Amino acid sequence: MPPEERRAAIIAAVLPLLIQHGAGITTRQIANAAGVSEGTIFNVFAGKHELLAAALEVAIDQAPFEAAISAIDQSVPYEQRLVLATELIQRRIVDIWKLVSQLGPQHHPPDHKPLPDSQALTGLFSAEPQRLRIESADAARLLRALSLSLTHPMLTAEPRTAADIVDLFLRGATAGEEDPS
Repeated sequence: MPPEERRAAIIAAVLPLLIQHGAGITTRQIANAAGVSEGTIFNVFAGKHELLAAALEVAIDQAPFEAAISAIDQSVPYEQRLVLATELIQRRIVDIWKLVSQLGPQHHPPDHKPLPDSQALTGLFSAEPQRLRIESADAARLLRALSLSLTHPMLTAEPRTAADIVDLFLRGATAGEEDPS
């Protein structure tokens, strides 16, 4: 197996272990999960810390998320597309939170900059601009922020469903204007 494929296979095997065991996993557990010898791990990574950093980097890489959003069928009704996108956002929030909380602060990424805009999510809104009263990129940011606040285990005791989040996003929290007569 070429080195980059071996590296990717080891990282893919270690991610679920990290969520389950945290940074305390052993190289033996990693090797068993990846189907390689412990020596192979050290041929690919300088040490366990480098492997954990590489796994975190892969987990927070936005490219798979962008691809999943882009793969949403454009023939599906608008609101359902937003629900599907919100489910993907929620899954990403929970997966990354589990991983980061298991790794502990010593393994967190050093740069604390805002998430880049999601071009795919912006594209979802851009496909139907007549439905928006704000810019597509701003709508994407707001949906992601609302999804984070109503999903993240440290921000809410009970996460909202994607359908609830989209309904709140599209219609707000009010019941509508009352008839003044």
